[in-house]
Amino acid sequence: MDPRSRIPGLDRLLQDGAAAPFLARFPRPRVVDALRRALDQARAGVVDGAWEHDPADPGPYWHVAAHELEAEAVPSLRPVLNATGVVLHTNLGRAPLAPEAVHAMQAVSPGYSTLEFDLESGRRGSRYDHCAGLLAELTGAEDAVVVNNCAAALVLVLNATAAGRGVVVSRGELVEIGGGFRIPDMLERAGTRMVEVGSTNRTRTADYEQGLRAGPVGAPPAAVLKVHRSNFRVSGFTEEAPVAELVAVCRAAGVPLIHDVGSGLLVDPAELELPPEPRASTSMAAGVDVAVFSGDKLLGGPQAGLIVGRAEIVSAVRDNPLCRALRVDKATLAALEATLRLYRDPATVRRRVPVLRMLTEEPTALEARARTLAEGLTAAATAHEAVAVRTEGRVGGGTYPEVAIPGWGVRIETKDVGRLAAALRSGTPAVVARVEDDGLIVDVRTIPPEADGTLCDALLSALEYRP
Repeated sequence: MDPRSRIPGLDRLLQDGAAAPFLARFPRPRVVDALRRALDQARAGVVDGAWEHDPADPGPYWHVAAHELEAEAVPSLRPVLNATGVVLHTNLGRAPLAPEAVHAMQAVSPGYSTLEFDLESGRRGSRYDHCAGLLAELTGAEDAVVVNNCAAALVLVLNATAAGRGVVVSRGELVEIGGGFRIPDMLERAGTRMVEVGSTNRTRTADYEQGLRAGPVGAPPAAVLKVHRSNFRVSGFTEEAPVAELVAVCRAAGVPLIHDVGSGLLVDPAELELPPEPRASTSMAAGVDVAVFSGDKLLGGPQAGLIVGRAEIVSAVRDNPLCRALRVDKATLAALEATLRLYRDPATVRRRVPVLRMLTEEPTALEARARTLAEGLTAAATAHEAVAVRTEGRVGGGTYPEVAIPGWGVRIETKDVGRLAAALRSGTPAVVARVEDDGLIVDVRTIPPEADGTLCDALLSALEYRP
């Protein structure tokens, strides 16, 4: 007898008692598809011997289907414990949000909101009003607008101020911003013409003045762009035109100075024990016409592109059709507004914004956490050596590439460090750590202190030991 004749039909399996819990948890079409694949696997397997079960037994079919259904039910976008020591890990979503920002998103997401409605007048409002005042207050700008990321902000500003015209930019600032995209690409897509000045390592104020005289008669460049080289450093025989001098040059020529300051840092970097970094507030104080920066880097908020500057330029940006194409939703605005409000209290912002807290956590506190974690692992997993070690973290997110941040973590010695790292990534929650010299480094700087116990459990599970 052909063993395939003993394989039950799909209808029979769906009438089996085992079907009820699956049909209660998963959509019926998905259950049916999973069962069909299990039956196909059995039909091929009973012939070549790969199916080692009794073809008439419904249990194995449900086991195979359950494995597929459970795997499909796991969201693609999942929480991760970042044990790499890279604070703004781009691949892991950059800045973790403050509890206040998360609460604000949760408050407006389930239902309706005042996204574009003025409760006082009962008339239509503007989504751009929600964060504009706070951004102006914190940066010293006249006005502000929020779009979906910094690259979008730059393209929008360029298009609004210089479409069809030239934009003067230093050859030393034609950076790649990530994902293979470069400043020349941004200028082209914005509909502007790039006017390169200076050299890779030296660009003087006079070079910008000369660049502003270039171009067709009657159509000189319409703007100057200055880009902060945040993801690399040029050292040695270098020269860079000061922002204050560029402001004077642009005013004399009657064109706006656009400053891409990058990281969105709103506090003095000295407070974070970091080297000097351009900030929107210092740009505004120097007289820059418009600055753009990110919301999800050192500002510590959601992904957003923030545009601050002179009221007439921001108004032109707001009226540009691209602004609608690049606008943000209510959840982003809620999270950003809540994050910006935290900066109103300089005395507490460093401990309330997670990115700032991670960058300023005391080494003694990090060491104590690392030693506690190492002791917990050693006590429960005696076959593996776990020791507290000094680490070097990074800011990440394309900022401060040359700065190593001293910290503490745990080094785990194991015969197969690749297997351990993979096991951590496949766990719940997933843990991403760092492999270094055949050991696994778990840097506690980027782990919230309240998650230390969860991290320990995840490590023990991956090591196949449980406390």
